Amino acid sequence: MRDLLLSPLVQIVLLGMAGIITWHLQGRGRPTARLVTQIAFFVAMTAVLVANDIAPTQYQPVNSGSDYLLATAKLLWWMHLSWATIGFVRIYVVLDGRPREARMLQDLIVAAVYLGVTLSILAYVFGIAIGTLVATSGIIAIILGLALQSTLNDLFSGLALTLGRPYGIGDWILLSDGTEGRVVENTWRSTHILTSANNVVVLPNSYLAKIGLTNVSRPDESHQVMLPLRIRPTHSPGFVLEALRKAMLASNRTDRDHPPVVVLKRMDALALDIDLLFHVAHNAERVAARNEIADLVYRQCQAMGIALALPETATVLVNDATAAPPAPQTAEDLLQSSPVFEHLERSGIETIARGARLRRFEAGDPLPLGGAPALMIVRSGAVAGLQGENEGVRLGSGELLGRLGDADEPLDFKALTEVETFEIDRQALETALGDRPALRTTLANHIAWPTHPAKAESHLEHNGKSPSAFLRTIQHRFRRR
Repeated sequence: MRDLLLSPLVQIVLLGMAGIITWHLQGRGRPTARLVTQIAFFVAMTAVLVANDIAPTQYQPVNSGSDYLLATAKLLWWMHLSWATIGFVRIYVVLDGRPREARMLQDLIVAAVYLGVTLSILAYVFGIAIGTLVATSGIIAIILGLALQSTLNDLFSGLALTLGRPYGIGDWILLSDGTEGRVVENTWRSTHILTSANNVVVLPNSYLAKIGLTNVSRPDESHQVMLPLRIRPTHSPGFVLEALRKAMLASNRTDRDHPPVVVLKRMDALALDIDLLFHVAHNAERVAARNEIADLVYRQCQAMGIALALPETATVLVNDATAAPPAPQTAEDLLQSSPVFEHLERSGIETIARGARLRRFEAGDPLPLGGAPALMIVRSGAVAGLQGENEGVRLGSGELLGRLGDADEPLDFKALTEVETFEIDRQALETALGDRPALRTTLANHIAWPTHPAKAESHLEHNGKSPSAFLRTIQHRFRRR
């Protein structure tokens, strides 16, 4: 028995079986321990082979029991070689931080290792003529290649995309055919894209390899959005461009690290063709930001007496060049367009408007609140609401701001651009509201966010502040005692 255990072939077989058992006992949750086990047992088996001049790459016919033992030892050695190599590849991919993007490349290497080890076992353990087998399999491969041409095209295109890395899992891509979305899965044959409509589009890799592709997520998630606009040329281009710029600065959904830009593309007797350019921090914010910018620009144009022009394809005959510009909005116009006062009768709106006084502020000026002016309505420009040194929200044309009661933590307001506001006298406001507790509550809840209730919360989240606490402070501050 002792002589049997001292036999190098028995030692190799025992090491091989022990390595398989230990490998399974490690479990799937310990890939590094599995790799160490595989390498350790493979090195030990190799050391026994080298010490006893046993060559696993030489075929020896099986004629006796010791020959069967030798074949078993070489078989186990080749198996441990493949497992150690595959384990190293998988650990490398994980440590490299690309476990999903490099999945196809990993599978290709694993398949190549298994194919090479299988051919080696057939040649060096069982003595099968590999040349004949390869020639036969080559003919079969040609037949299968012709039959699976489309599938193989997708496979190699997927491999090329994986190696080239034009996109990765989680990137937002835009294709030249109009398809856009976030890459959620990349397989051998296809790429899965989750669109903004919450649908998964499955595209063959061969199609993606040929079509134009824009990776919106690189170099970062910030994305520029363009909103085209046509303005009637009733004011100078400089006046119009500055008014639109002020309106865009009041946005809370755009990226403040990239100031908005107003581009005049063309000018003629009928219209000023303008592009509004702004950035969003994430691609998913594009629609909300476009809607907010469109609303801000529309209200600013109404306040400043700027009119939109008809599209170039319009067939209606209008003399835009000589048409008079619309009159700038009055305090009564702004009050009537505000959702806060939509249930207030016209006489009440007229009472408030009679107590309104137009004021102008330069960029950087504080907006005084408290005392006689209980409320302000922004006619034009952009205003920032500040709590201490932190900027909480921005306000544009038509929005309300005020201080209706005492506050422990008052919110201050500052002009970001040249600003025009209508100051509402406290006595006139009290007279118009009268005994209307519901209207008072509505006014308190809408001050600072009259048309965009979610504006402050979304922006505060973007700036790392607590929106719920901030909103509670505002609601408490405007609650009458």
